[in-house]
Amino acid sequence: MFKAGKILIDRQQLAARIAELGEEISRDYAGKQLTTVGILRGAVLFLADLLRELNISVTVDFMAVSSYGAATKSSGVVRILKDLDDPITGRHVLVVEDIVDTGLTIDYLRRILSDRSPASLKVCTLLNKQSRRVIDVDVEYIGFDIEDRFVVGYGLDFQQLYRNLPHIAYIDGEV
Repeated sequence: MFKAGKILIDRQQLAARIAELGEEISRDYAGKQLTTVGILRGAVLFLADLLRELNISVTVDFMAVSSYGAATKSSGVVRILKDLDDPITGRHVLVVEDIVDTGLTIDYLRRILSDRSPASLKVCTLLNKQSRRVIDVDVEYIGFDIEDRFVVGYGLDFQQLYRNLPHIAYIDGEV
């Protein structure tokens, strides 16, 4: 049975760290137009809050990819479910992800987006699970480093549920 466990990152911690990321990204992209690419569905809440913290010119696009399905561990196979609507050639692109763990999804996204000739390509993730890396990837902006636990809330789900929690919690018990 599933039970959302202890709160790992509360609402106030999320807001404070996202404000810091917004300042850092705004500073790094001052005088440039930034294209954010939100990775659906998990990054939606993070992206919305991050956008409100940016004080630069920014456009928004989305991609949907899958590497989990209904499981709690990545399958290692990445599929594009929804591609970008607009071209990114010559644009400064920031991929906004909910969580980076194995690195497989970000590596895949970096490769396919780099082939589209952006002016620059960086990654921002809310959560970073370095201990789960199977491939080394660059992540320029990290909200929080977390231990190897399955987490839900603030956009992250288990079987499409619990995205609406205002905090991030880990799962207790069996799934």
